[in-house]
Amino acid sequence: MSAALKAKDQLIRAVECDQIGRILEAQTLYQDGIALLMSFVETEPDETKRKAFLLRIKEYIDRADAIKARVNGKLMLGEVVDHVSIEENDTGFDYDQIFGKYMDDKTVEILLEEPYLTQNYQYQNLVRFLELAITNCKNLKYFRLITKEHTDPKNPDQQKTNLGQIRADLERRDIVVSVKYEDTLHDRRIYLSNGYIIKIGRGLHFYKAANPMYSIGLVNYRYRKCLQTDVDIWRNNRTAS
Repeated sequence: MSAALKAKDQLIRAVECDQIGRILEAQTLYQDGIALLMSFVETEPDETKRKAFLLRIKEYIDRADAIKARVNGKLMLGEVVDHVSIEENDTGFDYDQIFGKYMDDKTVEILLEEPYLTQNYQYQNLVRFLELAITNCKNLKYFRLITKEHTDPKNPDQQKTNLGQIRADLERRDIVVSVKYEDTLHDRRIYLSNGYIIKIGRGLHFYKAANPMYSIGLVNYRYRKCLQTDVDIWRNNRTAS
């Protein structure tokens, strides 16, 4: 498929997602489609055609900017609806108990900002979170992960391999996945398209290792000892498209 056709396909899907309220996915599709179209226009020898393409690109950029403003509006914190304080060595706090009730059928898109995905246990925590998401969010269609890029000197492709496996599994379940790397990322946040925003001081990684390894809590995190952290659940009422 040519760059022009790929761009057209991406941008048509962007408009469709925009129209049905899947704005995170629309934002990604607009960005990718515009980039493809720009690369195509650079090689177009016909000046008249180039000008026509640039006018269309300007229209898509305006739409993408409008989407970005809407996304930023939805990520603004509203009112706190719940607060959970977890003390050092506490147990009884798995993801489902803390915020599972806020993940429901109205959640069609999820944005996860988690800076640290480098160790095996961190990928396991991510998978546990996604298991909860596909269990509770029956209509989930799009998942965007923002994290820091990590290169292990011994296995430089490990992060991309692990995230690639997770992406492939979700896409087999008809969930579109976008992974973005931001080296300056610090905050941890989970945005649900039903209007809830979950902020955890330590992100997903507030569990201590099972000790000894083969003990209660190895699989069921409800029995795991925790590190001290705080969880705030916010409700942003700007859920309308």
